[in-house]
Amino acid sequence: MTDTANTANTADATDAGGAASAAEGSRGDVRPPEVGADERTTLLAFLDYLRDAVAAKAAGVPDEAARAAGVPSGTSLLGLVKHLTAAEHNWFAWAFAGEGDTPADDGAPPAPGETAGEILRAYREAAGRSNAIAAACDRLDRPGARSLRETPPPTMRWILVHMIEETARHAGHADILRERIDGSTGR
Repeated sequence: MTDTANTANTADATDAGGAASAAEGSRGDVRPPEVGADERTTLLAFLDYLRDAVAAKAAGVPDEAARAAGVPSGTSLLGLVKHLTAAEHNWFAWAFAGEGDTPADDGAPPAPGETAGEILRAYREAAGRSNAIAAACDRLDRPGARSLRETPPPTMRWILVHMIEETARHAGHADILRERIDGSTGR
């Protein structure tokens, strides 16, 4: 089992207005984890690494800038984090574990009253729940309860690899959006 503390530590501190602390936004170029472990631990370590990268890009950015569209399509830093929060819930809790009646809306923008700190906390909580579901799964080739697609339920291995791919793609988007906001670069 991977240590979920990495994800849990990202952007813990918030200011009085709910914005994540600036210290998290200036973390520099962090290297991928070096793991000489079993498949599940390795997959979760890389997924946690990517989750931390996404959260760090949104941390320290004033709410207004983090929710502002950075490209013509309307994508924002907080919008990416909300999307990934829903994706975590949908694949691990809803599809694999069979929790709830309907999947979360992965296209919902940040609500007007939501702060960056609240959105980042929700992301950390979803990632923690996902890690717990992955840890409780006895075999990576075990299929989940249902699928988000018109296919048989995917295995835990497929979900982990898919979420690594999904999170990595959006981490790249977050890199560009953050650099456009304040010039900040690095993983």
